[in-house]
Amino acid sequence: MPFVEKERYRISTRCRLHPDNDVYRDQEQHKFHKDTNEWKCGYCKKKFYEEKYLDRHFDNRHYNLLNESHGQCLADLCGALHCDLVLDIVQRKTKCNPAAAARNKHLCEVSLAHSCFPVNEGPSAGRLHELFLRQFCDAHTCTGNQKPFSRGHRKRLSIPYLAISILTLLLLPLVYLFVYLYQRGIKRGSQELKRISLSGRKKKSY
Repeated sequence: MPFVEKERYRISTRCRLHPDNDVYRDQEQHKFHKDTNEWKCGYCKKKFYEEKYLDRHFDNRHYNLLNESHGQCLADLCGALHCDLVLDIVQRKTKCNPAAAARNKHLCEVSLAHSCFPVNEGPSAGRLHELFLRQFCDAHTCTGNQKPFSRGHRKRLSIPYLAISILTLLLLPLVYLFVYLYQRGIKRGSQELKRISLSGRKKKSY
């Protein structure tokens, strides 16, 4: 987590976000993405076309290597950490459930903020505790006033917007060139008309 690294704070193993508490950590470290359609198992070197098939392989062949003694699945914390917003899986127009919001807020405050960043462990822990509450926990409400990642969250540029911007920058010089040539052509045509009219007047004078 960037804000934790910035404070140079070391999370205790009592915190559910600590890497050692992830039951699937060892499996994730044995995933190798070689190419677009090539995933490799670090245990037996078997190759797969997609990551989901590699996950299925782990469940079937290497399930005994999971550290289930104290590990937990981090996906259980997705409700508290607003994973749906990061992954763009759930539409934000769905009706808010007050009971689910209260449950996720309690999980966020008690199981994460208080245990991962105890305020009695120094100034860094206090700052991280306050930041975690504001960034994650307070957003679990149905009022709509508080949004997650309200501070320090970088907005991602959408691909269509980026493509339109690049296309506009490429076409803009061509538009200016067309206008310049068009105006130059009109100016040259008007000058030729003036020359023709002047030469006609000279012939009539004779």
